[in-house]
Amino acid sequence: MAVSTGQPRVRTGVTLTELVVVLVLIGLVGSMIGLTLVRQQRFYRGTTELLQARGGVRDAIELLSADIRGTSAADTVRLLADSAIEIFANVGSSVVCERIDGTAVGLPGVSAERGNALTAFLTLPDTGDIAVFHRDSVDGVTEWERHRIVAFAARTLATTCPPSSGFTRQAEIDAGGTGFFLALSTPLSAHVSVGAPVRFLRRGRYSLYHASDGDWYLGYRRCNAVGASSCGAVQPLSGPYRGYSSDPRGTGLLFEYFNKMGGKLAPDESPLAIARVDITARSESKQRLTVEGRVTIPSDSATVAIAIRNRSP
Repeated sequence: MAVSTGQPRVRTGVTLTELVVVLVLIGLVGSMIGLTLVRQQRFYRGTTELLQARGGVRDAIELLSADIRGTSAADTVRLLADSAIEIFANVGSSVVCERIDGTAVGLPGVSAERGNALTAFLTLPDTGDIAVFHRDSVDGVTEWERHRIVAFAARTLATTCPPSSGFTRQAEIDAGGTGFFLALSTPLSAHVSVGAPVRFLRRGRYSLYHASDGDWYLGYRRCNAVGASSCGAVQPLSGPYRGYSSDPRGTGLLFEYFNKMGGKLAPDESPLAIARVDITARSESKQRLTVEGRVTIPSDSATVAIAIRNRSP
């Protein structure tokens, strides 16, 4: 016969109600954590898009400013459009070290014994470029002389810039230094002497273009050196930007041209009258960003005014 002790039985485990409550609480906490992570992901994605938009604007301004600032209205501006400009950009400079014959000259190398190199290139010139030589004063007028390049190659300093020129030392030749041989399509005039500065120009077109992915980019096309403009395939440089619009207040890339009096150039006016170029770049992301409850689209814009070198007085 069992004897009761009068003690209540200790219950183990949980009831179904308690289990449901715990699961509901876990679900609520998990949902809150998930929602927070999603919001943080959207914020960081939007912030990244904003930084990219600002970076794209800076890239366009810096790229275009560097080339346009080095142009000369007298001989390097070829196309003036609202979304494109075609110029002869400076890709290098040097001095005439030796006149080899009527159509060929020798140039010093890009390094020198004492570090004072007389030759510098952003990219090596080739047969698609132009060489511009500074002439001695002719009837009191200083001019530049243009020639198309037909050959450009590195050669020993002994053949391109010997010590007798005064621009190199025998030690540089003994060390195996190299200079450059430059051949031209037409003879140099007698007004181009040893020591004359030389600039190397490359014709190219910057423009806002619609790419196959549906976005708009700043692109570059290399064009033929002489004659009517004929350009190669476009290469993207930066972007994306807003699409093209005939409205100057909304287009992704805008070029505006001004004369020395500050007035806008007419579409049919000569490039020789140009004194300043204003560039406006506008980028806009496809990603929406929520900040303090407001939905915005990351975007940025900037405008820079560039004075043309050697513009008409």
